[in-house]
Amino acid sequence: MANSGFLKLAEERYSCRAFENKPVPDELIDKILEAARLAPSAVNRQPVKVWVARRPEVLEKLATTTKYLFDAPLVFVVGGNPSQAWVSRHDGKNRAETDACIAATHLMMEIQDLGLGSCWVGSFDAAAVKALFPEEMEGWDIIALFPTGYPAAGPSERHAVRKSMEEFAGEL
Repeated sequence: MANSGFLKLAEERYSCRAFENKPVPDELIDKILEAARLAPSAVNRQPVKVWVARRPEVLEKLATTTKYLFDAPLVFVVGGNPSQAWVSRHDGKNRAETDACIAATHLMMEIQDLGLGSCWVGSFDAAAVKALFPEEMEGWDIIALFPTGYPAAGPSERHAVRKSMEEFAGEL
């Protein structure tokens, strides 16, 4: 049986590492931000913020913090604020990062659904990102960067390599 709906979207989504030199329209950016805004969070605290970087001078600054922006015309920066997040009474764990990752996943999947490409970049200097934008990012932990745009290449050969279901899932 062929996948449809969300499973098809999840199967087709890949880490895009080459982008066309073409701007992403504001209407699509708004849809992507709305998908992230609608993400669930612990106790609905919503300790998440997404910044849109598309001006050349801002993209140049961000490029000093990582080599993985792939000359994308747009980068979403996702942050979580620990002071706004729910903290579990069982283990004392602050859920800001978890909530930011849920919003980031919504963002990433909406990007794919709109026919754009992205890559979840975790290899960056978060302290350097915050130092570049101290007023905007004060109090925020930077979780991920998402270079985004129109794909100039398809997925790598590694994209379809997955663990078998027996290796991946088990029953308790």
